[in-house]
Amino acid sequence: MKTEFDTGYYSCKIGQLAEGCESCIKGKKLVLFITGTCPRKCWYCPVSDDKFQHDVIYANETKIETPDGAISETKLCSSRGAGITGGDPLTRVKRCVEYIQRFKEEFGKGFHIHLYTSFDLVNEDNLKELFDSGLDEIRFHPEFKDKKYWNRIEIARKFLWKIGIEIPCIPDIKEETYEIIEYFKDKIDFINLNELEAADCERNEVFSRGYKSKDFYSYGIKGSEEFAIEIMRKYSGMNIHFCTSKLKNTVQLGNRIKLRAKNVKKNYDIMTPEGSLIRGAVYLSKEKKKFTKEELDMIKNKISNEFNIKDLDIDLLKNRILTSKSLIIKNKDKLKKLGYFPAIVEELATGDLFEIEIEFL
Repeated sequence: MKTEFDTGYYSCKIGQLAEGCESCIKGKKLVLFITGTCPRKCWYCPVSDDKFQHDVIYANETKIETPDGAISETKLCSSRGAGITGGDPLTRVKRCVEYIQRFKEEFGKGFHIHLYTSFDLVNEDNLKELFDSGLDEIRFHPEFKDKKYWNRIEIARKFLWKIGIEIPCIPDIKEETYEIIEYFKDKIDFINLNELEAADCERNEVFSRGYKSKDFYSYGIKGSEEFAIEIMRKYSGMNIHFCTSKLKNTVQLGNRIKLRAKNVKKNYDIMTPEGSLIRGAVYLSKEKKKFTKEELDMIKNKISNEFNIKDLDIDLLKNRILTSKSLIIKNKDKLKKLGYFPAIVEELATGDLFEIEIEFL
């Protein structure tokens, strides 16, 4: 829907965009999922079942265990900042501090870091730890109906960082939404309204509560955008951004993938305008059998010697050998005679190499 608030990247805003959002839209922010643990169980939560309430860490799509993993992924994506999310990062404050400090040491003070949290676990000590470590911007998710922790915003205001609130824009919870805005409007720098989305996880009750998708292709919910526009027209003097599911999945993620693709592509890869990689692959089994690095090395050397192919790589993640599309097509019959499964694949240049298409030859 076209309005006077259109940004040109599938969202709407009035006033100034938060600095964390500016980098994010360009695909230049690492998404650091610091833990899945959380004191709340919001019915609209989109966090996947394999992450929610599990103490796991992801840098974008890559599962990691140490700050070194986050630093590596940051470099692969040419990121200029990071957004720390969860779960609730305040359940693991020391971990957040460790990662923030490492980012600042590695990339400098200009590496912008923002963090999402609720008010449930806020106290002066943990916010001071985050501020002293170098956190630039903090975003709070206030409860809609329970106001008992809202006044903890005053603790956050003791520190010289940017403060925002971020809430889903729920079409039939207007009264509570306006209460939130009225309470916080003079205490914060910006408001982010997220398009209400359905998600494929156990807690997400969006569809079961009767909400409908705005169209066949979207998880975005009908009426969410219209409500956001209503809010912007009422609070025209504030900094408000309405972030849509299309912005997140098409612009933000798309830009980040393109940046990563430029850094990870091999000589034999064909990079598409969307940032996906087309490549040749030799699968060793269709049974998803796990091979060791030593076994893969041995098979790689065998293929290299047999066909005089030098441009080969091992892919431990998917138990296969990678090379060019043209070499796979040229040698497909010989590879099949050896008991292998040659294929042409197109996949995203993400840490999990999300598969778009695979064609076995």
